[in-house]
Amino acid sequence: MTCLNDLGRRSFLKIAAALGGASTVGALPYLAGAEDTPQQIDTPAITLQDVPFSSGAKLTIERRGQIVLFGINRPYIQNRIDPETFEKLAETYYQYDHDPSLRAAILFGHGENFSRGIDVEGFKSLAGTGKPWIASTGTIDPLAKRAPRLAKPLIVVTHGDTWNMAHELFLVADIRIASADTRFGQDENTHGRFPGGGSTIRFPREVGWGNAMRYMLTGDHWSAEEAYRMGEVQKVAPDAKEALEAGIRIANKIADCGPLGIKTSLASAHLAIDHPEEEALSKLDAQFGALFHTQDWPCPQVGKAANHMQDDKVAFAEDRRDLSSIPCLPELSGQRSRRKRTVPGPRDASGSGLRTGPGPIQNSAR
Repeated sequence: MTCLNDLGRRSFLKIAAALGGASTVGALPYLAGAEDTPQQIDTPAITLQDVPFSSGAKLTIERRGQIVLFGINRPYIQNRIDPETFEKLAETYYQYDHDPSLRAAILFGHGENFSRGIDVEGFKSLAGTGKPWIASTGTIDPLAKRAPRLAKPLIVVTHGDTWNMAHELFLVADIRIASADTRFGQDENTHGRFPGGGSTIRFPREVGWGNAMRYMLTGDHWSAEEAYRMGEVQKVAPDAKEALEAGIRIANKIADCGPLGIKTSLASAHLAIDHPEEEALSKLDAQFGALFHTQDWPCPQVGKAANHMQDDKVAFAEDRRDLSSIPCLPELSGQRSRRKRTVPGPRDASGSGLRTGPGPIQNSAR
């Protein structure tokens, strides 16, 4: 029996060498010994269920063969992410990752915007408490601040306003597509807080230190064309409908490939970036919580005395953008600037003001 096994393995090596060359042969010791290695017990398979647009759910789910579309569906509040939506997205990512019939996913936004980020009123009760936003099991953090992380491809398609937490969801993607009307923003520093969802780590990695700091430290917004120039976006489409269609085409191309090879490619690439970033990602929540308990949150001295700080935090929760009368703090040293600043609003590529976004993305358009 041993001789037969050896003969079979030698024949396999010869065939593999002819087909794949040295790279294939290098991997064969692991393949040849696989029959002798106990198989790891995986999490039971899950079948991700559709959640139609007509249901009015905050997150829609639409299966299309081997790909699936996730749609943020709170257009009445600019698709801001509240705790329920965030938790549902975390559960959906987990179910997608464990559904063997799905090979690629797309995240997009219904309505005129991808998302204006966090729903601060919704998250007000959690701010600064240190309590987890999602369960420790059966979820995958949409901001990828902790393991487990998605093992399958994620494409994010954006249009209209894409601010702060929404931009951080965008940065987690493996492939990013933007409509030409997209207005990106990572402007937490203009509110006296800081980007706590991973952009301080991923944005410099994706676009370079100077490009990332140019926008995070000033709070200026930037266009889809600028995002493409920096390398943050892989494709810019004329409008939201075409952007989503481009994402679907790419997802289907991925789905046509071997799923194990796709997952291994992602796992190999993540070995190069995940470990160096783990420490920085693990400290984000503590840094955010520590900043919340200072007098500099959300901006120093709204009013004339320290006892007005609680009012400041309410102003943060209500996300008031008109801070022109507040002497904002440029750093966390306690040295307050006397220069008054006005928080910049979203602008188009020319800096001339708001641009009109596309109409709502209906199911028929997808």
